[in-house]
Amino acid sequence: MWNAVAKNLLRTKVHQDCSRTLLLVQKGRSILTRPPSSRNHWQHTAGAVQPFSMSTSIQKVEALDVNNFVRIQWEDGSKSLYPAVWLRDNCQCPDCFLHSAKARKLLLEDLDVNIGVKEVTLTDRQKVYITWPDKHTSEFEAEWLKKRCFSEQARAEMQEELFLPECKYWGSDLQLPNMSFEEVLHSDESAYKWLSTLKKVGIVLLTGAATRQGELVKLGKRIGFLRLTFYGPTWQVEDKFDANNVAYTSGKLSFHTDYPVLYHPPGIQFLHCIKQAATGGESEVVDGVHVSNKLKEQNPQAFQILSSTLVDFTDVGVDYCDFTMQSKQRIIDVDYRGQVVRINYNNATRDTVFDIPAEKVQPFYAALKEFIDLLNSPEHKFTYKMKPGDIVTFDNWRLLHGRRSYQSGAETSRHLEGAYADWDVVMSRLRLLRKIIQNSN
Repeated sequence: MWNAVAKNLLRTKVHQDCSRTLLLVQKGRSILTRPPSSRNHWQHTAGAVQPFSMSTSIQKVEALDVNNFVRIQWEDGSKSLYPAVWLRDNCQCPDCFLHSAKARKLLLEDLDVNIGVKEVTLTDRQKVYITWPDKHTSEFEAEWLKKRCFSEQARAEMQEELFLPECKYWGSDLQLPNMSFEEVLHSDESAYKWLSTLKKVGIVLLTGAATRQGELVKLGKRIGFLRLTFYGPTWQVEDKFDANNVAYTSGKLSFHTDYPVLYHPPGIQFLHCIKQAATGGESEVVDGVHVSNKLKEQNPQAFQILSSTLVDFTDVGVDYCDFTMQSKQRIIDVDYRGQVVRINYNNATRDTVFDIPAEKVQPFYAALKEFIDLLNSPEHKFTYKMKPGDIVTFDNWRLLHGRRSYQSGAETSRHLEGAYADWDVVMSRLRLLRKIIQNSN
């Protein structure tokens, strides 16, 4: 729960955000109501961001003549500003919004971007009614408006609720989260815990699956559907004659992410252990985002090279169908804030073609070598050995994974089945499960 100090800070912040914009305001048209007898606080829910501990009852609403804003003063004294053009664009009436699809019908070409409010009224401290210059009317619920407040704090909370960006970094001290495969399949709470932990930690081990092919298809149906690639909806990791992928050998696999040769690599990877080698075959994982941040601290120049240089990747062969793939990826992908969002690295499919000036090649190799050395340092990597019936699920954008070599014989000594899913599918199921759990509490 927010403590009293946090409440004060949040209210002050919202008020300050409004005050900065309102310095130019000379007058407004306002509607006043009496203070309500009780407060209607937001509920705190498991897995969701903790929202403002402020009432959704409205004390006062007014249309501002300067810059075309509507200002709301909430019961607790905090204030929110809403641009008139945004309110008109998001009118919730049947003519402007298709509620069955939760989609906007109003065409942007029909929107007056300089629109102002003709009249604004308040009913029962919970609904704001706006009449526009063309006599169209819009109605907005107080709680709907509160969640979409434009203050910096409110926007940050909404983004956190929608995308769950909280991340728990780890190294060799990882306590590998594990859950029952059957419980994940049949319990919404367990499935929610699985996916929310996967989002936060980046890896979860599911135990107790049958030691046969097809279990990953069940997992795919649990979230929605699996990602089809050139290696099929699922694929078999075992030592194969004339292998079309280095994973289909018994040799050591260095740290890598899967499929950087695709411009949109799969976000999640599933590996189901059906048979395990008696000796060798241990799995290794490392938190690539965590190590990238370490690299940025220790060698900013190396980080800059890896986050700006486009590297060519290639994969050619025949599997689910024949393919010849080519892409350009930055080893470390960053967003507009410079935050690491994805690692794209597979030494096996890094192309011999390298589309950079010759004088930049050696500095690139030096930066990449430093990154690889950090990934392989004992303090960063975690080693474990899967048992038959285990399914490891991990973030293929964040983690790099590898495998120690194992002894191969006349018969199959090690067999994993693999599959992929996209983060879009996983996040969709996570939000749906959260809603189910919230509604049941």
